[in-house]
Amino acid sequence: MEFGLFVQGYVPAARAKAEPQAEHHALMEETEYVIQADASGFKYAWASEHHFLEEYSHLSANDVYLGYLAHATERIHLGSGIFNPLAPVNHPVKVAEKVAMLDHLSCGRFEFGSGRGAGSHEILGFLPGVTDMNHTKEIWEETIAEFPKMWLQDEYVGFKGKHWELPPRKILPKPYGKSHPAMWYAAGSPSSYAMAGKKGLGVLGFSVQKVADMEWVVESYKNAVKDAEPVGDFVNDNVMVTSTAICAETHRKAVEIAVGGGLNYLQSLLFRYHDTFPRPEGVPEWPELLPEYTEEIIELLIAEELMICGDPDEVLRQCKRWEQAGADQLSFGLPIGVSREDTLTTIKLIGEHVIPKIDTDPVHRTTRFRQAAGD
Repeated sequence: MEFGLFVQGYVPAARAKAEPQAEHHALMEETEYVIQADASGFKYAWASEHHFLEEYSHLSANDVYLGYLAHATERIHLGSGIFNPLAPVNHPVKVAEKVAMLDHLSCGRFEFGSGRGAGSHEILGFLPGVTDMNHTKEIWEETIAEFPKMWLQDEYVGFKGKHWELPPRKILPKPYGKSHPAMWYAAGSPSSYAMAGKKGLGVLGFSVQKVADMEWVVESYKNAVKDAEPVGDFVNDNVMVTSTAICAETHRKAVEIAVGGGLNYLQSLLFRYHDTFPRPEGVPEWPELLPEYTEEIIELLIAEELMICGDPDEVLRQCKRWEQAGADQLSFGLPIGVSREDTLTTIKLIGEHVIPKIDTDPVHRTTRFRQAAGD
């Protein structure tokens, strides 16, 4: 199992009130986290694309952000988590151009994650008059298979669909090296896993909450991907899941950090905006918040495998549970409202004590898939 980091520009109101430059500080700190993750042996860093989601995510221009990170890092693969390829949001040709450009700037380290957006507040801002979120699936479906053609055909044959069209054109630049970047889909519901598998796409599993949820959705994906008809040049047989992670020198310190991290507020914001995600029982409607997390609640979340938290040995055991459940990549959602120093400590301790004992392959999984396609 490989490891990643997920950043999104989280700027809670309490921080914005206390710091005049909170938004700037948050973005710069997340840059530092990715650079440290690169040095600590993490293989992936994923950057969100969100619009209008106040507090929850201020990382809207992730292509710009990823371009900076391509220069600031050496080994870590950089992924769009996601680029939104819906024509009313981002024209598909411009998305293809950005992917290929980032592939060059990173010397083949770019990962193309796509999806349909976080929920109605975000997407319907670009689709006035649309009331059914399923409408976005139709746009994504007619678009996703066009990207490999834009990258690999000397002159793209063009496209005329229901939602966008383009005459034959040379789409430039072409990707770096062989084939094209690995393609992923952000799965917001369990049924999306099998769909992605059939198309040969890796899954960005942002909707999986705990290990027990992982075991059956990964089975549905792995069964589907066996008979994939890939939309791309190769099958990206890959399931990434995200989890909150706090690692400290002692269990007590890790729990103390978690209690002060405002995790209840972040989770409340998640379900405020991601209204297409299944809502777990007990999660209230915004603006009502989940109760503040106490030590007892944190210990319960750990016991229920709903968060990774503890000293390095405990975190290693918790990560192995995800590996046993079938995850190909475990990506940590940072920052989570904790201090810069504590976040960097988490990254460093996981890099020193956890990753070397689980991820022993120096080559990225997606690099192997891409190289095989180019041979």
